[in-house]
Amino acid sequence: MSNIPSTKPYLVRALYEWCVDAGFTPHVAVVVDDTVRVPRAFVRDGQIVLNIAPDATHQFNLDNEALSCQARFGGVAQMLYVPIANIAAIYARENGQGMAFEVEPKLDGAATAAPVESEPAAVPAPAESADSDDSPTPPEGGRPHLRVIK
Repeated sequence: MSNIPSTKPYLVRALYEWCVDAGFTPHVAVVVDDTVRVPRAFVRDGQIVLNIAPDATHQFNLDNEALSCQARFGGVAQMLYVPIANIAAIYARENGQGMAFEVEPKLDGAATAAPVESEPAAVPAPAESADSDDSPTPPEGGRPHLRVIK
């Protein structure tokens, strides 16, 4: 069974294309560990939400192994690298429709403390980022789901 490819990269690509075709802004919620290359200053609670719309990225590549692109953070272009295994969700910013995935914790002592089962939050406005102390607790034994935060 180990030689059967995972469906996750195919689902991520399909939802990305659906978002772009429908005129929505695709976002991915990423569990950050030592295999993910993103600006650490923007990581909150071990996660980061990335806008991966075509007009927000350059050199975008989404294959079976990873998502990679160049994006701007604070006006500075940076190369991003996100293994598919670290993508917790992909969804449309405008309506929250998308799909959440289980992210397995790394056994080698990586930065991820536990599997992600909570909802990925929308990118907070700068004024709201200081108020994000109380994160919602995930339902016990429940499946991950998305929630639109306005």
